[in-house]
Amino acid sequence: MGKAAFVHLSDGTSRLQIYVRRQDVTGVSNDADGGEVDGWKLFNLLDHGDFIGIEGYLFVTKTGELSVHVEKLQFLAKALLPMPDKMHGIHDPEIRQRQRYADLIAGSLKLERDEGDLTPREVFELRSKVVREIRRFLDEHGYIEVETPMLTPLATGAAARPFKTHHNALDIDLYARIAPELYLKRLVVGGFEKVYELNRNFRNEGISTKHNPEFTMLEFYLAYADVNQMMHLCEELLRSVVYTVTSHTHVR
Repeated sequence: MGKAAFVHLSDGTSRLQIYVRRQDVTGVSNDADGGEVDGWKLFNLLDHGDFIGIEGYLFVTKTGELSVHVEKLQFLAKALLPMPDKMHGIHDPEIRQRQRYADLIAGSLKLERDEGDLTPREVFELRSKVVREIRRFLDEHGYIEVETPMLTPLATGAAARPFKTHHNALDIDLYARIAPELYLKRLVVGGFEKVYELNRNFRNEGISTKHNPEFTMLEFYLAYADVNQMMHLCEELLRSVVYTVTSHTHVR
């Protein structure tokens, strides 16, 4: 390495270019006294994925990129293993599904992206917004959110193979629920006219990158309503969620 270098810092959502010049940078020791060390030597010890702290001043490069001219550099934490390919990301679906943490990091660092593509982190954030908007919509329409049993004596509510377990204290077999339908209907019978549950279901069936035996499902009930009213409510719900999350009503 020469006497100066440009590198990028990333927090997973954005990037910032920094400029480190040998004669300008001072290293900050991690000792209790926080003394000074050779900043250039410290900089040359850093690897991709390390956590650092910097101080300096902003400037704009000849190419127009906002950057920080580093005056103080401090090492914070070490990346003990090599980071994933920052240029192309991870393409192996097996690794992406089984090592989500690696996919999240690689996706946020990926330099080659098609227009409109979402990083894995952005997918997580988008899903969170969708779930939040579903709850907001139903709450504002007078629905009450409930939680019904996950372990049930009978696997009912859908046509699917259940996961089976044994309750030692009661000495009975129980099933991970395949749907919350019957418990929600009992609440309607008990007097709750608007109920919903947004929770996990378990179906002991096929598995792929697009089909998980454990999944989240929304189920809601409205007493005294016919199919047309429910269709209208579903359309309104989808329209509200899509517009709130994406700021328009068109999705790919």
